[in-house]
Amino acid sequence: MQSSPSPTVSIPNESTPGLADAAPFESVLFVHPGEIAPNVEREPACFHDLNLDLVVADLTRDRETSHLLPFFYQPLRDIETLHYRQDAQRDLERSELRAAIDRFAARMEVAERHHAFALKQEFPHGRDRWLHDAMTIYTDAVQVLADQLHDAAPNSLAFTGLRNYLSTYVNSASFVAMAIDGQKVGEMIGAIPYTVNINNGRVTVRKYEEEEDYPREVERTFDRFKEEDATGDAFDNPPIPDAGYVENRVVELVAQLFPVEFAELAAFCQRNAQFMDAVIHRFARDVQFYLSYLDYIAPIRSRGMTFCYPEISGLSRGLEINGGYDIALAAKLAREGKRVVTNDVHLSGHERALVVTGPNQGGKTTFARMIGQMHYLAALGLCVPGTLVRLFLPDQIFCHFDQEERVSTLRSGLENDLMRVHGILDEATAESLVVLNETFSSTMLSDAVYLGKEILQRMLEKGLLCVYVTFIDELASLNDATVSMVAVVDPDDPSRRTFSIVRREADGLAYAAAISKKYGIDYEHLKARITS
Repeated sequence: MQSSPSPTVSIPNESTPGLADAAPFESVLFVHPGEIAPNVEREPACFHDLNLDLVVADLTRDRETSHLLPFFYQPLRDIETLHYRQDAQRDLERSELRAAIDRFAARMEVAERHHAFALKQEFPHGRDRWLHDAMTIYTDAVQVLADQLHDAAPNSLAFTGLRNYLSTYVNSASFVAMAIDGQKVGEMIGAIPYTVNINNGRVTVRKYEEEEDYPREVERTFDRFKEEDATGDAFDNPPIPDAGYVENRVVELVAQLFPVEFAELAAFCQRNAQFMDAVIHRFARDVQFYLSYLDYIAPIRSRGMTFCYPEISGLSRGLEINGGYDIALAAKLAREGKRVVTNDVHLSGHERALVVTGPNQGGKTTFARMIGQMHYLAALGLCVPGTLVRLFLPDQIFCHFDQEERVSTLRSGLENDLMRVHGILDEATAESLVVLNETFSSTMLSDAVYLGKEILQRMLEKGLLCVYVTFIDELASLNDATVSMVAVVDPDDPSRRTFSIVRREADGLAYAAAISKKYGIDYEHLKARITS
């Protein structure tokens, strides 16, 4: 005799009502419910130039990325939501709360894995056993998180909201019934006594009749060698779903011997078909946005590099960065046991454009990337590289980094530069950030000077914020809205780049003079040789 199979259990999508929908909390990423579902599927155009594609690829490498990427592709414009995220991330930097979230996330992953495995089973009773496991793992995980969040006393609105939501949810009649019934059913099924005999490839299942239990005897013999679980947490090493045909057939035969018990199991699965609350399920996924970033920056911090939470303004166009650096470069150097050079930037009043000049390979491009990265990461609500950062929240970030001529486009480097910059000028607004790197380097100096001045002047007329890396010193003093930044070299060894970018007047001749003096080809040395 077999019990009737239970219906398919499904994890709810974002629109599925949960058991505690009356609670106001919905997301740890968004304050306003309408923002919850990002629809951005392609990485922003600035990603490649700013090396943010490398950053996001690294931080999502060991995680399921299908739901995470849209969040990294969607910079925000709402200051309230950005503060909401910053405060949530501050909470997660507290070890007690982080440990609770990590344990919960691991348990939820196991619950979802068991659930997915259950749906693949062709035998109904075997499926019910895996579904029951998924449900009990889920209820235990939620209850433990509710208790730990209460003890952790979070400060942020996000995790305070989650704590209150969980408190209401775990005390709801439906959750309490599911938890209690799940435990009872589990104990009932676990207590079923049966015997499996294997003889010449034939498997026989029958009720237990006080036979000697050899597996139990072996277990008792080795009990004294068993190591105690230091954490007391059975979910720290959760079972991995695995069941073959023989195991499933054994379960079906046991169900025939104990139809009442397995009917109770099937009824439990049917009553709790939508067992996973939509808000909690979404939290388990979305919190990975914070965790992945914190894990990514941990090795950088271990090298003594600092991160801070930027002060973000929707009105002031000022810019202040102390101890800033390129996060992608810092991650690479951290893997090599090295530190990255930091730089400071300051714009105030009517200053709008940073014009960066200096020797090749002196850190100018890295500096420009840092500015773009800083604004983008801040617009995600994340902490940024630096000791203190104040910046304006741009509506868009546009980049144009020098590219080689491409045969596929049949366009020269100059034509390609003009096309891309023209597109930027058409789309950019007074609230945009534009990062240009070595634009017009493929043309004659006189043309590059003319085009550079025209482009920079048009951007300043728009009132946008601009970073312009160039070999054209004249652009650094175009007007009082431009600020000259120079990549400096070691004064005692001009061939050695320091990768420091400082605020001072552009002077390409000074660098050339230093190099010529080092190699004895400056005017004084040449004059001495000629007259000697």
